[in-house]
Order: sequence, then C-alpha cells, then structure tokens
Amino acid sequence: MSEEINKKLESTNIQEKKEEKKEEKNEEFKNISHENEVTEIESYCVNCEAENGITRILLTKVPFFKEIMVFAFHCPECGFRSSEVRSGGSYELKGCHIELNVTKELDLNRQIVKMEKATISIPSLDFEIPPSNNGSLNTIEGILKEAITNLTNAAEIHTESKDELLGFVSKLSNLLMVDEPFKIIVDDPSGNSFIENPNAPKADPNLKVTNYTRTAEQNASLGLGLNNSEQEESKSNTKQNERVTTTSVSIPSGDLADREVYSLPNQCSYCGVMGECKMVLTDIPYFKSVLLMAFSCDECGYKTNEIKPGGAISEKGKHITLRVESIEDLSRDILKSDTANVIIPELEIEVTHGSLGGKFTTVEGLVTIIKEELEKNPFFRGDSSDPANRARYEEITSQLDSFIAGKKPFTIELDDPVANSYIQNLFAPDDDPQLKIYEYERTYEQNDELGLNAMNTENYLDNQEENNKEAENEKSEEKESTESK
Repeated sequence: MSEEINKKLESTNIQEKKEEKKEEKNEEFKNISHENEVTEIESYCVNCEAENGITRILLTKVPFFKEIMVFAFHCPECGFRSSEVRSGGSYELKGCHIELNVTKELDLNRQIVKMEKATISIPSLDFEIPPSNNGSLNTIEGILKEAITNLTNAAEIHTESKDELLGFVSKLSNLLMVDEPFKIIVDDPSGNSFIENPNAPKADPNLKVTNYTRTAEQNASLGLGLNNSEQEESKSNTKQNERVTTTSVSIPSGDLADREVYSLPNQCSYCGVMGECKMVLTDIPYFKSVLLMAFSCDECGYKTNEIKPGGAISEKGKHITLRVESIEDLSRDILKSDTANVIIPELEIEVTHGSLGGKFTTVEGLVTIIKEELEKNPFFRGDSSDPANRARYEEITSQLDSFIAGKKPFTIELDDPVANSYIQNLFAPDDDPQLKIYEYERTYEQNDELGLNAMNTENYLDNQEENNKEAENEKSEEKESTESK
C-alpha cells in the first residue's frame, strides 16, 4: 500500500523534474569563477547626469542558494558608484517570516540577505525598513549603521524634526552596544531572504523561521496577481465551484480502491488562477489515517502535493529512533509531519519543525531532502562564506552522500510533539530491533506553541460571554478615564 502512495505522490512531480532538467542544459547563471562573463552597458548617472556611466552585470549563483543578478555602476565623470543585488530565480512557494533575538554583540556579525520585497523591523523601537528597489547582502550591524547614517542625513534636511530624528538615532546607536536583548524581524513575501545561522546545521534557539501563504495583495506586488478582467473571471469561477464536490475514483490497490476524492477550488500560488485541490483519506498500516492532497493548475501547469495525518491530537508526544545499517533500511517508508524535528546525531544535524513541511518518502529520500536544504543555505558557499563554515559544509555533505549510498551506518530520529510521524516497521506486528519508539509528556511551551493551552472544548460559550463582558467593562473604564481627563 505504501508503494502505491509513493507512486501517487511522486507522479505529480515527474513533469516538473523534466522541465528542470531542460533548464539546466541552457543554464545562464553559473557558479562564480574568474571565467564568468560580465556584461557592460552604458548608463545614465543620476548624480551628475552624465550619459557615459558604466553598469556591469554578473549572473551567478553565489552567495545565494538561487540565481542572482549583481549590478555595479561607476561614473567616470564624477566618480559616483553604486551596487545592488536582485534575485534572478523564481519566487518561493510561500513567503518567509524570520525572527532573531539579538542577545550579544557577536550576533551583530550575522549576515542578512534582504531581497527587494523584504521588510526589516525592530518591534522594540517601532522601527521599520520598507521594501526597496534593490536587494542587499549585509550584516545586522551594517543595516543598523546604514539606518543611522540615513536618518542623520535626513535630520540635516528636515530641520523642523531634527531633534526627534537625532533622538531616534541615539536609540538605534544604543542597539549596537547590545546592552539589552532586542528582536529583529525580516518578512519577505518572495521567500528569498535569510538571516545567517552560525550553528547550522544545528538548530538556533534564537532564530525562528516560519513560512506563510501569500495574500492576493502580496502576489500582486510580486507580479503574480491577475489583471482586472482575469480577477473577475476567477471570482465568477470561484462562486460557481465554491461548494465541495466529491467523486469516486478507482485506484489499482485493494486498500485504496474506490476511495472518495474531495475536490476544492484553490488559487494557484504561482499565477493566481483558480485551480483544483483534490483530497483523499487513506490508512497507513499500524499507524493511522492520513490525508493526501494534490493541487494542479491548468493555466501554468504548476503541481504540488502534501500529506497530513488525520484524527485527533495525541495526548503525548512521540520520539522515534531508527538505526540505519543496510540498503533495506534506506528503503523504509517514513512520514515526517510538519510538527516533527529530524535529527541525525552523527553529524549533529537538527532540522526543526516547519522547515521541510510534511513529507511522505523513504529514509533515503528524507536524507536527500536534508542535503538539498543544506545546499540552499546562502552562507555555506561562495567566496563570501566563512572558511570554517565552508569546510564544515563540505564535510557534512560528504558524510550525507555516504549515508545515501549505504556505505556508512547512521541514526535518524523523529521527535514529534503530536505523534503524527511514522517510520516503517519491517517486522510488524512484531518489534523491530533497529526501531525504538517512546512516548513523552509535552512541555507547557510545546502545548503553547501548538495552541493547546488556549484551546477550550467544554463550556466555551460561557467563557466567551465572560470574555465579552470583561472587554465591555474595560472599554467603559477607558471611556470614563478619558472623559475625566
């Protein structure tokens, strides 16, 4: 049965992989080297208005995990120089929200990749750097100093608010001393911005990365939205298909035969046109029910799939440990839920929950995905990367290649606070000597992150009425205090 699920999930990506191979043949963005071709074009200088400035353009893959375009401008008349970085690759499927708690001066040296549509904010000062026309590669210290310089220059121009601006500059300058911890947030709808994790591939307790689905406005700002006529057509199609439809399909497997498939209209994350998301509920032997979801867009051809465990949230978390010693172990089915952490102790690798999403694959497939995610890290590659980090990265990837080839035994662990992850037991229903599973009580912090502490399933209507009364009392007290003033 598990082989049928694998085939069903993998079939949706076959065409996409073929297209990627075709693109690799005609690759224009090459790894950085002295042989890379630099294009020069004559440009207008915004500083002295001369028309014989020179812009040099380099297409490369470093230091980003995706393709980038590096622009450098120089004016021979006035000596003005400028540079910028732009993404040359595709946008990520989801936007990213990155939060870093800066607790020591060493954190100021962390590199930040800020793309054009990204916003940087510091909540403690109510300070925000809006999206710009160009991306940048900088450190946290560099971003703060650049903001200080810009605000100081603005204070000289806007004399009426000079004192307020200089007062705020003083607050920003104090952040450089890190006398108190502060939080810096990068929010990028394109999903292509990063903050360096110096502990990679280990988890960073001060760094939190979450991915989110873009809104229609964010898609429009990225050029992914529809024009007015297409929006009207999409809305009309949505109204016609807004109810859930079910169809009965025949899948060549005794366990999956004649399952009821649910179809829901869903907007494509790439082109914005309404597509169709199909869902089917099935069972994994000796585990639980799972929900298979597949989305396809007839307009642009984009396809994706996802798997989510069904049923109620378990009372306890689950920790699964597998000792991989043979090729057969690499072929074991594995279900990693989006709440599970993946750990490979031999390499001190920990992939935190939310990083990979929900995956149903094999042990070999999961290790391959982890290797590909490491390759996406922008701070492990290129001449701008730290030599120690680059050496560590090369050592880890070499070890992962050995694991994937079955040349070295290793251990893989899944730590899932809601017990929605699974590794195949080859001896089921008997115990597997290489597979260890134990349950544990979730901590208060884990329950809080999952939203379980605030969940109320009994007498919630009475509690809601009490909360409404408290809110009304607070409003009336605030009104009385303002009137008395």
